[in-house]
Amino acid sequence: MSALTALAQLRAIRDGIAQPITTVRHCHLAPHPMVFIPLRLAGEAAAPMGAMVGTDPGHPRLLVVPQPRNRDLRFAFTAELAEVVLPYIEGFGKTTETIEKKGGEPYERCLDAPQILVPNPQAVTFVGLLGRSTRFRRVDGPYPVHPSVPLLGRWLTYFADRSQHPGSSLLLTATEALGAHWATGQSGLEDANLAALLGWIDPPEGMTGPGAAEEAEDPLLWPPAGPATDPGFDNEVLGPAVRAYEEAPTERAVERVAQALRTQLEPTWRLMWRSVELLRALPEGARVKDRWDVDRGSFTRFLERVTEGGPPQARRDGAVGAAARLAGLERARASYDVQRAYDDPLVMAEYRLTGEAFAGTVTAADPEHTEGEGRSRKLRPLITVRTEDQVRLTPGATVGSPDRRGHAAEIVEVVDGEVTLKITKGMGRGRTPSPGSVPEPGERVTYTSLTDDFQSSAALPDPELTPWTHGGPPQEYVPSDEDAQEEWS
Repeated sequence: MSALTALAQLRAIRDGIAQPITTVRHCHLAPHPMVFIPLRLAGEAAAPMGAMVGTDPGHPRLLVVPQPRNRDLRFAFTAELAEVVLPYIEGFGKTTETIEKKGGEPYERCLDAPQILVPNPQAVTFVGLLGRSTRFRRVDGPYPVHPSVPLLGRWLTYFADRSQHPGSSLLLTATEALGAHWATGQSGLEDANLAALLGWIDPPEGMTGPGAAEEAEDPLLWPPAGPATDPGFDNEVLGPAVRAYEEAPTERAVERVAQALRTQLEPTWRLMWRSVELLRALPEGARVKDRWDVDRGSFTRFLERVTEGGPPQARRDGAVGAAARLAGLERARASYDVQRAYDDPLVMAEYRLTGEAFAGTVTAADPEHTEGEGRSRKLRPLITVRTEDQVRLTPGATVGSPDRRGHAAEIVEVVDGEVTLKITKGMGRGRTPSPGSVPEPGERVTYTSLTDDFQSSAALPDPELTPWTHGGPPQEYVPSDEDAQEEWS
């Protein structure tokens, strides 16, 4: 936990309401996201009990498995879920744009991408497990399933995998999104309760955050957001309803189970859309669009893979694929941290406290300063910044500025709260700097050693050249019936 977040928590305790820890929203919110609230059978990893899903706050669709231990009913539930989710996903593949790539062939990218919202990280885990238990199922032979079931499994696996990518908004978790923008006066474990978290952020009229959070701990008023259900509900309500269905599998018995699950899902459904309203009220960060463009590109590539009939995702990555994935995640994390700081003064303040950034006022500027002679002469404007921050950056350090994209400078010296910088990038190609590219005296500026100019990771060998120390060249992946075998499925 950072120092400023700790301070915000103390203020939340003092004032009885959550405190904002950002000035902008750092995640994309689609105009029409799909909310998905799953429930699973207690004691089972991926046995669906029911779900509430939809894109219209006023018209959720309730899906029910009256006996989750019945495999046919579970796959019937998945097929029904596919009827809702797949048209939503595939609708975004109908319109594309042509992207011109420097030094490469132009390519097509979907104009938009789907976004699925779930209550908490446990729901993300369930999405991944449900995808893994369904994407290998066969549509013919023994125990066939509806053709939509393995297709939905592939998409659920994709969304669950993509959620691990820092900055991605394709599968968004409500508790994590809210917790990234507000600090409450309770522990991180308590923040995992969506009702309690929203109680601090947006308490009902006449109540304080602590009072609303305490009320949210009552499972009769605010049931758990899933996928686990309250043990009392399981024993006293759900269990008898399921047993009644086993004894007489009638429509009335199914409706009894459905009504029981509705009482658990509807409160969370309202909380999810309230979360959307609160997040949407925040202005979007400048670089959120760039990250969503990356999401759109990822979605487009996977859609093409599915359309072309590619195989489902393998159960395990090969050595080269795993290394490439890890390098990509590390690169995305570093880039996401930098982009958040550049978009948000409150996030940048954390780095000012650690000495990795400083803010101040320009007291002098020499925009015509050059280095070298003749053809090797280069434009290198100098500026002097007066700051009250404790600067721990040393001469020679490269810094960037959130106020100017593509702008880079080198610290020349730091003396008595004055920092002299030499601008090295972002002032144009002419003999004089482009207008506005060099800060002027009196201008307030921020500089930081955080930059998005990362070196690419080391080249990885082709999978066929995987060394013996890492298992040797992998065999060509061919899906088999064994892939669908899971102890918990």
